[in-house]
Amino acid sequence: MKRVLFLATTTGYQTRMFGEAAQRLGITLVFATDRCDQLDDPWWDGAIPVRFHQEATAVNAIVAAAQVAPFDGVLAVGDRPTVVGAHAARLLDLPGHPPEGAHAARDKRLTRTALRGAGLPTPIYEVVSSNTEPHLLTSRLSFPVVVKPLVLSGSRGVIRANTAAEFVAAFQQLQRLLQSPDVLMMQDAAASEILIEQFIEGREYALEGVLDDGTLHTFAIFDKPDPLDGPYFEETIYVTPSRATMRDQQAIKHAVGAAAKAIGLFHGPVHAECRVNPRGVFVLEVAARPIGGLCAQALRFVNQDGTSIGLEELLLRHAIGEPVSGWSREEQAAGVMMIPIPAAGVYRRVDGVDAATGVPGISAVHITAKRDQQLVPLPEGASYLGFIFARADTPDAVERALREAHAALRFTIDRAIAVG
Repeated sequence: MKRVLFLATTTGYQTRMFGEAAQRLGITLVFATDRCDQLDDPWWDGAIPVRFHQEATAVNAIVAAAQVAPFDGVLAVGDRPTVVGAHAARLLDLPGHPPEGAHAARDKRLTRTALRGAGLPTPIYEVVSSNTEPHLLTSRLSFPVVVKPLVLSGSRGVIRANTAAEFVAAFQQLQRLLQSPDVLMMQDAAASEILIEQFIEGREYALEGVLDDGTLHTFAIFDKPDPLDGPYFEETIYVTPSRATMRDQQAIKHAVGAAAKAIGLFHGPVHAECRVNPRGVFVLEVAARPIGGLCAQALRFVNQDGTSIGLEELLLRHAIGEPVSGWSREEQAAGVMMIPIPAAGVYRRVDGVDAATGVPGISAVHITAKRDQQLVPLPEGASYLGFIFARADTPDAVERALREAHAALRFTIDRAIAVG
């Protein structure tokens, strides 16, 4: 039985799905997660307790475990686990992304530096300390600009500013976010800096794929039909296959492949975000991991025998050395809507799930918010209310179904009461 080291945070959505995929394949999944290391296997699953901000200690714990029972592959989900996973793969002589590439992929400054150095389209940018007084920066900026944290993901902390006054407000808002308890708990030095870059106009797309010894295999290109023009950049709908022209799709694939090479990625999953406009394809990021959350449920793959599998199973097959070129995305169009949080407050309930599920084309509605959960919308928040999935004959039909299902949902969110 093959053994795959699986690195993930304990709060991630994807752990259960990969576990189920591993069972179907007969693979033993050995978890390395940021759980309590003071108790002896508290969840009775043989996981390796690690702290992702303590990379050397985490890697040493993994190597020690491998000496007892070797691994046949390494797979990581979430941005921070990818770096530890890359170090572990190198020391265990297993295929994977180089640690330098994984580190650059999760740091926006290193990504921008690598893309510019390779001559790829890159916005004008600079990185400043989060302690900088924003009024001192406005005279040298050409608006509109976007301020971003270097290491947070999912558009968290990303804010557009069209004027000097908006920039000061956005910068101060990001300063407060970087001082929030959950960000400070990351203990990441890069969280003390802020990226300021020129806003890039155009349509936004996502590419899901895998690098196999440096060669990009594209699984899907997703359209993002909702305009992402700010002031915040909350992602909502993903639809595939893309309705972009074949010329634009080929340009996206080429740009992502070139960007991955420039960053230093080589073998393993990649999830890329880019914008397309008349000036070309601007790659915003190439993450050394698969698509996050439950969104992978929108992807199904078939081979010549008609066997159908999900993204998790396909990535596990790749992790143990099986070829992925014989698998292609299903012909039917598919999509997912990440249900946005409309306002801050305390989540109480949702009505209309049955009506939403009954919309033609809707395959599932998953509400992941929990009763009495404190909700925080973007740009400070880091979660969604849930996910809606659809399949239909065309991308247009998928998009319509997702919007109709979302319109059927009614969320009750009580206003939070300040204490003290």
